[in-house]
Amino acid sequence: MPPVSATSVWSRRGFLATATASALGLAARPAHATPGPAAAAADEFATLRGRWCELTLGSGFDPAAPPYAAALQETGALASTFQAGMRPAAGSLWPDCRYDPPSGITQSYSRLATMAQAYVQPGTGRTGDPGLAAALVTGLGHLDDTVYHAATTRYGNWWEWQIGSPRLLLDTLALLDEHLPDGGSGDELRARCLAAVDHFVPDTMLGDYTGTSTGANRVDLCRVVALRGILGRTPAKIALARDALSPVFPYVTKGDGLYADGSFVQHTWVAYSGTYGYVLLDGLGRLFTLLGGSSWQVTDPARQIVLDSVERAYAPLLHNGLMMDLVNGRAVSRGYLRSDERHVLRSDHYHGHALIAAIALLAQGASDAERDRWHAMIKGWIARDRVLPVLSDRQYTVADLARLRKIADGPTAAAPEPVGHRLFPAMDRAVHRRPGWAAGLAMASDRITYYENGNGENPHGWHTGAGMLYWWGADSGDDSGGDQYTDAFWPTVDPYRLPGTTVSTKRLADNEGGGWGEPKPAARWVGGTTDGAFAAIGQDLRGLASTLTARKSWFALADCVVCLGAGITSRDGVPAETVVDNRRLGGSGTAQLTVDGVRQPGTPGTTTSFLRAHWAHLAGHGGYVFPGGAPLKALREDRTGSWRDINTTSSPQPFTRRYLTLWHDHGTDPADAGYAYLLMPGATARTVAARAADRRWLTVLANDSGRQAIAVDPLGVTAANFWRAGSAGPLTSSGPASVLVRERRGRRPDGRGRTARLCVAAPERTGDTLEISWSRPVRAVLAQDPAIEVLATGRALRLRVTPGTGCATHTCTVRLG
Repeated sequence: MPPVSATSVWSRRGFLATATASALGLAARPAHATPGPAAAAADEFATLRGRWCELTLGSGFDPAAPPYAAALQETGALASTFQAGMRPAAGSLWPDCRYDPPSGITQSYSRLATMAQAYVQPGTGRTGDPGLAAALVTGLGHLDDTVYHAATTRYGNWWEWQIGSPRLLLDTLALLDEHLPDGGSGDELRARCLAAVDHFVPDTMLGDYTGTSTGANRVDLCRVVALRGILGRTPAKIALARDALSPVFPYVTKGDGLYADGSFVQHTWVAYSGTYGYVLLDGLGRLFTLLGGSSWQVTDPARQIVLDSVERAYAPLLHNGLMMDLVNGRAVSRGYLRSDERHVLRSDHYHGHALIAAIALLAQGASDAERDRWHAMIKGWIARDRVLPVLSDRQYTVADLARLRKIADGPTAAAPEPVGHRLFPAMDRAVHRRPGWAAGLAMASDRITYYENGNGENPHGWHTGAGMLYWWGADSGDDSGGDQYTDAFWPTVDPYRLPGTTVSTKRLADNEGGGWGEPKPAARWVGGTTDGAFAAIGQDLRGLASTLTARKSWFALADCVVCLGAGITSRDGVPAETVVDNRRLGGSGTAQLTVDGVRQPGTPGTTTSFLRAHWAHLAGHGGYVFPGGAPLKALREDRTGSWRDINTTSSPQPFTRRYLTLWHDHGTDPADAGYAYLLMPGATARTVAARAADRRWLTVLANDSGRQAIAVDPLGVTAANFWRAGSAGPLTSSGPASVLVRERRGRRPDGRGRTARLCVAAPERTGDTLEISWSRPVRAVLAQDPAIEVLATGRALRLRVTPGTGCATHTCTVRLG
């Protein structure tokens, strides 16, 4: 296109006046005028564009006040850097953003979007600058002329062409719109840009709900098509985008989407509540707000499922502002991305804050009661995050900051972290929350991958699904708190010794097993049962690219998680190990390790072996109990790595972090090995020693390849995972099952005696009927799920359970004899 002079672009005063009116949703016509149908339709397009600009730019804040002033000035500085570095050439607009790979196209549009924000936002130092405007027109024209146009056949990653680039291009056009150059050239450029979007994102992309057009990707595509329809004044495209959202809303039973149990899966086999889940919530929040009250309002009643998911699916995985990495997929490897102009660490707190902002956005379209509850949660997360203060997170736009600041300053009381247990059977995940700590468990099955890798990301995530047990301490201020997996954990931790895992130490290749969630074990028994407070969870473990097999169980209780392992067998010619824990040591890295009352040396680099350890305590973190004693190894070591080691697009800067690893060495080619230990987060050394000395607190009823079961009399708990039909203590099952019984001790106030609740699930998900027996006198059944038939009471309780295929928990409440 021909060069455009700075003075011919548009006037600063005219632009700002129109932008202000657009942001308020005001039509640019005299107050006394009565528009006809055509004018009214045009006004609705203008109103929607203005609403989108307000969602992007924010409103109701003082650009001279913190934290907005700093964010706006940074945007202006980046825009100046981008403008100064622009060098249009055959294969690039900036020399460091080559168009092959196509990520360079997306990055170029990202820089133009930043420049557009600097132009229209007050307080950037570049507001209304005609030179910046001319550079924007030059950049948009260059990309259209050279690569992103209707005559190009896409290459490389489809996402860059159909989501990444068009989303940023349309955002830029929305900010500029009628302020493109006069004389027809602006209309021509807009038309060509929209034609390019039509080429790469045809209407057929919103047809069948399949392939790359599902879940969060579908929402992103709808966002592209809706804004394309608004900017091009094309009602049919807006209607298409609205209607194409409907397949996203219902619960799914396989593949991508949201499940009734709160699981969220993307890429068919990956637990992805954290990153793709954020994209879905953020995109829907924007579209619900954008189209609300318009001719294209989203009225599908199934949208309520999305609103319900905030508390059912996402909030349980947010802890003190962080999003648990067990649901962040390959994004755990990103760290500092080389392409990130703002140099922001993409950590669990980064992902948590992104979700918090998405919930705040979605709240604008929620009911008053939902909005109040969500604001209370948001206010609590903001108050408790001591690792990365939410309201100073550099990833946020001023629009995000303004929405969150309004909530933080609002009258709603902050909600505390909840206490309870949540199982997510459809994505092989579990979260256990107790006063002062939280734990998260990641497993794998023939439904959910060991790990996801792709696009050069996360090549060493092999064992993250081998029973990795994350845990966080009381708050983000102590050594066990919210930065455990934040501060360069992933590039420096030993990937063969992830906490909680049982693994073969066989060396694996980068991206072992294939990409995009392809590697999955041939195992079905993964899951468990819960009463909402405690849980019994199990995993039939099969090693990735190894002969390792094992049965692992976790019994999540009041102040600990009881961890059992059995049937550990391999023939790889190398040792197999169970990693009791692998803690990154903050501060000086000198946290004191005490084993059986003896303080251990803190010298890095030496492995210490204990022939029979009964308990261990790591100061500032918590403790571990080994019932009856067990061989244990400990290693304090400094490990160095860079994010580039696990992500080709990340920074090569090296980091060194100190770790304390505790593990059971099962030896080379073990046969039927096992283990038993208690994880006690946040416990003092005195508490851990007392638990180890109390031989009556825990009884291990069984720990073999057929059954794993415990009884904890002080808690009234009996729990078992049956890998096949069998008995364990008072419990018997006719087939594979997970069973949890909790007795309520003491007499009821009405004098009717003690009660108990029995919970049953079938993690193999065959749908086969089960018979469960509990050898305990039962006077009467007080309540039962429809899936449970009572066969007998009296000297023992016998139940027939028809469990279905979703690993749902079925309950029966009884009065004891």
